[in-house]
Amino acid sequence: MTYVVAENCIRCKYTDCVTVCPVDAFHEGPNFLVINPEECIDCDLCVPECPAEAIFAEVDLPEDQQEFLEINAELAKKWPVINEQKQPLPDAEEWNGVKGKLKYLER
Repeated sequence: MTYVVAENCIRCKYTDCVTVCPVDAFHEGPNFLVINPEECIDCDLCVPECPAEAIFAEVDLPEDQQEFLEINAELAKKWPVINEQKQPLPDAEEWNGVKGKLKYLER
């Protein structure tokens, strides 16, 4: 099993989660984070750290978010590792909780 960053991270990109990951499984894109499923050790430490509540265990991923399992695996191969906290995107609070953000994902 792995953990998955889902839609609510898009255009928020809070990075509180990356500092607690013991295996540096997070990767950073322009406006989204992903978890490398090959690196994730299922420790659950990142879930409570996410202010956007955008991280789910694979088995708990909502039905309408299933495509994010593949998105995380795909983009983790392309994007660099992030293991230090950064400021969220400037308008993160405005985007937190907005539905239908997949169209805004910058690859």
